[in-house]
Amino acid sequence: MIQIGQTAPDFEADTTEGRIRFHEWLGDSWGVLFSHPKDYTPVCTTELGTMAGLMPEFAKRNVKIIGLSVDPVDSHKGWSKDIEEVTGHAVNYPMIGDPDLKVSKLYGMLPATAGETSQGRTAADNQTVRTVFVVGPDKQVKLALAYPMTTGRNFDEILRVIDSLQLTSAKKLATPANWKPGDKAIIAGSVSDEQAKTLFPQGWDAKKPYLRYVEVK
Repeated sequence: MIQIGQTAPDFEADTTEGRIRFHEWLGDSWGVLFSHPKDYTPVCTTELGTMAGLMPEFAKRNVKIIGLSVDPVDSHKGWSKDIEEVTGHAVNYPMIGDPDLKVSKLYGMLPATAGETSQGRTAADNQTVRTVFVVGPDKQVKLALAYPMTTGRNFDEILRVIDSLQLTSAKKLATPANWKPGDKAIIAGSVSDEQAKTLFPQGWDAKKPYLRYVEVK
């Protein structure tokens, strides 16, 4: 599996919106790559539609969305009709076709021994291809989450994590458990009290010398 802090592997692939090179497609944006083990699977159908409905929220955060399923692009296009019918949201982001399993292997979602074709493979064969990667504008992986096939992904949580990542990449802060935008953050441990006086002149609430809560403006 790809690790946090690692450069997201670049690749070329066919998608429902044409052929792309991943890093070039991402440009200066943040990105979410989320993968699926098979087209026409029930939980993934709900996920793809939910993501489409949330696209304005991701766009506000300068985040591009791209999906992946191991089946060919032509299959994705047929599946998209079902997704719109079931969820009310048409897929409005590219879907990568990965029939040769190259991208799935590149990202460590399938072993090298998985073969070279999606043909004949079931969703159960590909059950590890259910991962969310958040990639920063620097092309580094900021988050990697793997889900079982029976549990739908919580995209509100993905948005919350992106809000935290964007805040903490811009300021010397961290976010506590269950943080959401508007809540107090934590001054990073690498910041001394003297530095904090300059960075956070509004002051802070020190629960412990190493745990300093601050209002975020």
